[in-house]
Amino acid sequence: QGLLRSDSIPEVGEDAAATVGMAETLSEEEQDELRKELAKVEEEIQTLSQVLAAKEKHLAEIKRKLGINSLQELRQNITKSWQDVTSTTAYKKTSETLSQAGQKASAAFSSVGSVITKKFEDVR
Repeated sequence: QGLLRSDSIPEVGEDAAATVGMAETLSEEEQDELRKELAKVEEEIQTLSQVLAAKEKHLAEIKRKLGINSLQELRQNITKSWQDVTSTTAYKKTSETLSQAGQKASAAFSSVGSVITKKFEDVR
């Protein structure tokens, strides 16, 4: 029932006066019910934290048995991220554009080099 209440619940950071005013409007029975619910939720959070810690320990043990270390994981993550980036349409278009620009720049430098070479030959 406590979770279905439509009363407003003070948000984190709300001033203490608003919180105290709310507690005064609750009956003793409602306050007791909320305290029980609070204890239950805190217990569930504690249980979940313990389960998570056990899962993380199990994960570390599996990785150790497989010979996976932090450096290998980092390499795998970087490789996967790079593959993800290079498979995007934006990357492909950018790469294509830069390739074309590089080809044009190369052709322009080659052309300038030819002109300079010709001028040197003319000067001789």
